[in-house]
Order: sequence, then structure tokens, then C-alpha cells
Amino acid sequence: MTKISLGGKTVHTLGNLPEKGTEAPDVELVDSRLGRRHISDFRGQKVLMNIFPSVNTGVCSNSVRKFNEEAAALSNTKVLCISKDLPFSQDQFCAAEGIENVVMLSDYRDGRFGVAYNLTMTDGGFEALLSRSVIVLDENGKVIYTEQVPEIGQEPNYTAALEALQNA
Repeated sequence: MTKISLGGKTVHTLGNLPEKGTEAPDVELVDSRLGRRHISDFRGQKVLMNIFPSVNTGVCSNSVRKFNEEAAALSNTKVLCISKDLPFSQDQFCAAEGIENVVMLSDYRDGRFGVAYNLTMTDGGFEALLSRSVIVLDENGKVIYTEQVPEIGQEPNYTAALEALQNA
């Protein structure tokens, strides 16, 4: 188990994020049209996974906006925004915000993504949701950068994630 916090209170996740240099687990998620997408569908491109509890919170929506502007502009790069929100909510958020440069994916069906990446919260007010994390993959699906934000209310280190993408 990994310890993070929510409002200063300790929360646990299933474990540690995948190690750098390892192959990213190939998990199925649900897209905005209720289609099935796998992490491996994005091989051949650099991938930034922006993972968060819910797009309906301020910090989570800020991260989607920021990565929509910054990372999505990079060549041969896909930004995957992943939460357990229903695809309908994700789609409505993107439509209302004019966000077009990210791929919204949901882990609502079976939670396998959160389990495979060890980032499902196991207690606290957000129990069963995904912890705020960023994982960057190279074109071959290898992990080159990870960050599990220690306090859920904090934003991820955008600069470090974007540098990892640019240096991949």
C-alpha cells in the first residue's frame, strides 16, 4: 500500500505505480462512445496518462485543461484522461469546456485499470476512486515517468511530465 492524503488525512492506495522501464499494463477502458479501448491501442505514440478521481472537481478539471493545451500540442503524443467518471460526464465536461485534444477514458466498468496500476484508493472519502497520478509512456508502451501526487488536492507536476514527453 502507498500512503497519500486527502485534506491532510492519510489515504491508502493498492500499491506503487509501475516502475520506470517496465511495460505498461494493457488494460481495457471505456471511451466516450462506450467503446472499448486498450492502452496498447496507443502504441507507436508517446502517451501521457492524466489520472484523477473525478473530472467534476477543480483540480481534476484543471489538469485536463492544462494537458489539453500543453501536451496535446506535442507531436506523436496522445493524452489519456482517466477516471471512474461515467463516459457521459466526461463527454459533457469536454463539450462545455471546448476540450478536443485529449482522449477521455473511464474505468467505471470493472476497475481493472486502477488495480493493474495500483492506484485505486482503498479507504477515505474517495475510496474506490483513482488517485491523482501521471504516467508517461514511450512509443513502445514502456513507462518513462510516474508521479502519484501525495495530496489529492494538489495539482501534478506539469513541467516534469511534459519534459519526460519531450525527452522520450
